[in-house]
Amino acid sequence: MRPSDTGPGGLAYFQEDSSAEVVNARMGEDVSPRLKQVMAALVRHLHAAVKEIEPTHEEWLAAIRFLTETGQMCNAWRQEFILLSDVLGVSMLVDSINNRRPSGATPNTILGPFFVDGAPRYPLGADICRDGKGEPTVVRGRVVDTHGQPVPGAMLDVWQTNDDGFYDVQQQGVQPEGNLRGVFEADADGRYWFKTVKPRHYPIPSDGPVGQLLGRLGRHPNRAAHLHFIVTAPGHQPVITHIFTPDCPYLGEDAVFGVKQELVADFQKVDDPEEARRYGMAAPFWRVDWDFVLAPAAGAASREELIGRITAG
Repeated sequence: MRPSDTGPGGLAYFQEDSSAEVVNARMGEDVSPRLKQVMAALVRHLHAAVKEIEPTHEEWLAAIRFLTETGQMCNAWRQEFILLSDVLGVSMLVDSINNRRPSGATPNTILGPFFVDGAPRYPLGADICRDGKGEPTVVRGRVVDTHGQPVPGAMLDVWQTNDDGFYDVQQQGVQPEGNLRGVFEADADGRYWFKTVKPRHYPIPSDGPVGQLLGRLGRHPNRAAHLHFIVTAPGHQPVITHIFTPDCPYLGEDAVFGVKQELVADFQKVDDPEEARRYGMAAPFWRVDWDFVLAPAAGAASREELIGRITAG
């Protein structure tokens, strides 16, 4: 570097070919090492993207306006920046990095914005559908460890949309409070079962800048049909996950990339009146058998600690 390329303090003047290095050199010596690592990487990749794209001033201002409008859409119930992270696949990538598990353990997927603490506690076999809409479904299975041993007393939080494609908190005063959500405790053999309705696909909020971006990219806003679960047990890693219906038209193109092949369940149509009678249902109905496999973890967060972190975030 020539002396004329640097200022009085020895720091380089801005140049296009070394722009990222010039910016990163301005960080102080007492900066947090983690913050320094993160910001240096962001600057390098941002400058590399700008050099590849070579935006006009008008295009860069359009990008700034998009980010401004994204922030303006945020409120107590709507986080447009998280939605942007979701549709770009970043939320799933961060989740995958932070939840690597041994082979055979149930994989994580994203939490989504509609978890609610304090859902009704139900006995096994209860029906969580309170609005009477949808195709009756039995969900049953076991919670086991990676050796196939039962995890007695495991707690399962479950929630889903109704047959119109809305969560209860999206339709307060329309849906019954606590509709299609509940908490269950697995029995001494790790078994659980409950009644609900078959999940259906639904759109993420698309009336803001993120929805407009999807439209301009030729993408739809639909999520593949799923049930949400949080499964926790002492001594085991908690699992935040979904199970998906195999016949959903959006299974291969979920708007937030939440589908993992291992989470696609087998929904069976049951016409047997005797089996329906055993479950206290009318035939036909849907049945899905699904086992959750928990990985061991010394000092894993309890359900209360995990829920506290989720709701605080």
